[in-house]
Amino acid sequence: MQGTVTAVLGPTNTGKTHYAIERMLGHPTGMIGLPLRLLAREVYDKVVALRGAHVVALLTGEERILPPRAKYWVCTVEAMPMDMNVAFLAVDEIQLCADPDRGHIFTDRLLHARGRVETLFMGAEAVKLRVESLLQDIKFEHRSRYSKLTYAGVKKIGRMPARSAIVGFSVESVYEIAELLRRQKGGAAVVMGALSPRTRNAQVEMYQNGDVDYLVATDAIGMGLNLDIKHVALAGLSKFDGRRHRYLMPNELAQIAGRAGRYKTDGTFGVTGEAEPLEPEWIEAIENHRFAPIKKLEWRNSKLEFGNVAALLQSLDRPSKHPDLVKARDADDVLTLRALWEMPEIKDRVQSPNDVRLLWDTCQIPDFRKIAGNAHVGLVQQVFAYLQGKKGVIPEDWLAKQIHHIDKTAGDIETLSKRLAFIRTWTYVAQRNGWVADANHWRGATRAIEDRLSDALHERLTQRFVDRRTSVLMRRLKQEESLLANVNENGDVTVEDQFIGKLIGFRFLLDPKASADEAKTLRAAGLAALQPVFNLRADKMYNAPDAEFDVTQQGGLMWGEHAVGKLVAGADVLSPIVEPFVDDEAGADVAEKIRRRLAHWIDRKITAQFEPLLAMKNDETLEGMAKGVAFQIVENLGVMPRSEIAADIKALDQDARGTLRKHGLRFGQFTIFQHLMLKPAPTRLRLVLWSLSAGLDDFPEAPPPGLVTIPAVADAPDGFYARAGYRLAGDRAIRIDMLERLADMLRSENSRAGFEANADMLSITGLTLEQFANLMQGLGYAAERGEREKVKVEKPAEAAEKPAKAEGKPAEPAKVVSNAVEEKPAEEEAAPEIEVFYTFRWVPAKRHNTAQRDKPRGQKPRKGKPKQTRGKPQSARAPSKDKPFDPDNPFAALAALKAKD
Repeated sequence: MQGTVTAVLGPTNTGKTHYAIERMLGHPTGMIGLPLRLLAREVYDKVVALRGAHVVALLTGEERILPPRAKYWVCTVEAMPMDMNVAFLAVDEIQLCADPDRGHIFTDRLLHARGRVETLFMGAEAVKLRVESLLQDIKFEHRSRYSKLTYAGVKKIGRMPARSAIVGFSVESVYEIAELLRRQKGGAAVVMGALSPRTRNAQVEMYQNGDVDYLVATDAIGMGLNLDIKHVALAGLSKFDGRRHRYLMPNELAQIAGRAGRYKTDGTFGVTGEAEPLEPEWIEAIENHRFAPIKKLEWRNSKLEFGNVAALLQSLDRPSKHPDLVKARDADDVLTLRALWEMPEIKDRVQSPNDVRLLWDTCQIPDFRKIAGNAHVGLVQQVFAYLQGKKGVIPEDWLAKQIHHIDKTAGDIETLSKRLAFIRTWTYVAQRNGWVADANHWRGATRAIEDRLSDALHERLTQRFVDRRTSVLMRRLKQEESLLANVNENGDVTVEDQFIGKLIGFRFLLDPKASADEAKTLRAAGLAALQPVFNLRADKMYNAPDAEFDVTQQGGLMWGEHAVGKLVAGADVLSPIVEPFVDDEAGADVAEKIRRRLAHWIDRKITAQFEPLLAMKNDETLEGMAKGVAFQIVENLGVMPRSEIAADIKALDQDARGTLRKHGLRFGQFTIFQHLMLKPAPTRLRLVLWSLSAGLDDFPEAPPPGLVTIPAVADAPDGFYARAGYRLAGDRAIRIDMLERLADMLRSENSRAGFEANADMLSITGLTLEQFANLMQGLGYAAERGEREKVKVEKPAEAAEKPAKAEGKPAEPAKVVSNAVEEKPAEEEAAPEIEVFYTFRWVPAKRHNTAQRDKPRGQKPRKGKPKQTRGKPQSARAPSKDKPFDPDNPFAALAALKAKD
């Protein structure tokens, strides 16, 4: 019995599939055959939503959902049960009758699949003539495209518009494009025919709900998948069809390009990547949906003979008598049958028509794995052997072993894809009636493994090809919705629960892990979301107390733990300029507010720290040379070496000196300074302001507070020691106030005649005798050997056993060790725990120069050549330029210092 047969033909986006679903649901029973498992699942879900799962069945090679009272059957074309009596039957994409691989199956459905009341075939207009020649009683309906399809030319992937699908014709091409989209656009969903429905649905959902704006797919997208796509870009014009690489025909390209534009929304198509621009005639054909008619349909005899394998092969090779039908090339099932029949063990096993039918059924197992060699043939041989055995089913332990090593969700995309292909084989096996003892168990087990692998594959695809952070932020930016940023106590900035960087003060720093392609999106989203935060933080800072601010030793301005600006040189040393650290996007108002607050604070700090200097600067009673000296002291921030201002100091009368002393100015032998300016806080700030005015790139740090002497600083800039409150002397520097105390003591000891270091001098400086000696040499004093002195020291135990030398015998030549001249007495005269030292006196190294420069008031300098110091070696003279400097010689160090002065 046969009802009406209708062919509904037209381009994509004409609603043919939707029309067939409506027609099917208008009948009490129905069946629809679809070209892809993915599409079958999509239609199944739609019908379930309309009628309920209890009346809808799904039949594919790897999936079988059979409710007891099923009325509507959604199948892949290969899985359609041809013996089922339904009122309505439909086959989609009927133009696939011309497909070299699967065409014979579609042709068989065209010729033999019928509904009791109504039959629909949906497809492209190009198949009309062939269908009309085969079916005399068929009616044709033409449906026009709802929207316009326009060629958009060549577009780079980086400039691809949102809601685009890029089609590649190999797995490698798909992955490469998806990687590029991840870097440049935040990511893409991936759809391929080899994906399980679960993985495909998860990827499509990610695209449909806007998590990503791009879809990368194989040509499987052209088979009825209805997605919200505005533009389709072809990344190639050729593909490998399983046998050879070939160029796609215009009608095949149109099938793919037609996915652009949904319902009445117009779409565009074009090329990208390595694809050449389309020829004008091809563009015109695709836009107007006019293609050359299909000339031949693929056909394979469906009336097979199972008397023996030879008869079966002969029936498969039989050609059609109809001129429009051409014999299809051998498919995988035929190739597998031929390979098995060449095996002697198979010939021995196949003895009856039932054996031949069983062998043919096992040859139908799809080669999802696509592994090299005869692995698939071997698998089919093993399955056939089990099914033909005594039990007639596949052993559960063998099947469990095959499945066990597949049930692993670890691995990358390629590994998981292979496991999915393997499990699809066993899912197919479990779906066949009578092949396994407990079919429901194995169907559930294989389906569970496929679901786990599908979820893992979706996760890996998402991890590799989707930057959720970038995609989410790009979507929100395009929606022009206000973004809200969350900043925690560590300064971490999150927008839409995505970490994008850190907010340090008023500067937004991008996540350092972000790629260059991500940076633009992250920064745009971050600054847009942070605008309210900038304003609130600026208000908070403006009203913060002065105690929350500080200046670093490099001139940085801190608000709490946040760096909010820096000082730069201004018109004078006491008037630095504030440069705030504020992102331009925060706005000029925020930057100005920060600048004013920092300027007010630094002005008050300078006023407080240098109040004595400012008072001296503004003292109107100072006149003449006193005013000039005060000006120089202020410009040098309260500390100046006396040598730099000696002439002006000499010109001051006693009244002028008294006035300056009222402002705390001290006239030292070595330094002129304001004594309050030597405290740690003014010293620290003085070094910063001096470094700014001197234009230093790296500011020297202030010495630790409380130290009388410090080691010499390597590569210290000129002027550092005076501004730090110290004077360099040899390999150490002494604080200038303590130096002046020491100078007073030297004068009281009648330094012209020489003096011996006493305990008070050592306590002032906090130095050892050796360090004190180096300091005195640096200040211009030389050592003269004095009397011997016994000093108790800790000595090794073996020294006590050696005989001591008699004290009256002459001593060995002495060796100068800084401030001490250590005698080396004979071992037999050394007393236990006693060491003999020579003390020595300190005298000016160049008495006439020292007396002339630093003579006490009322004394006149000596005339004539100073007396040579006894025992003074020739190296005491100033070293010539061509002789190397000896750092261990105190007289050479003294001469070098004098030459430098």
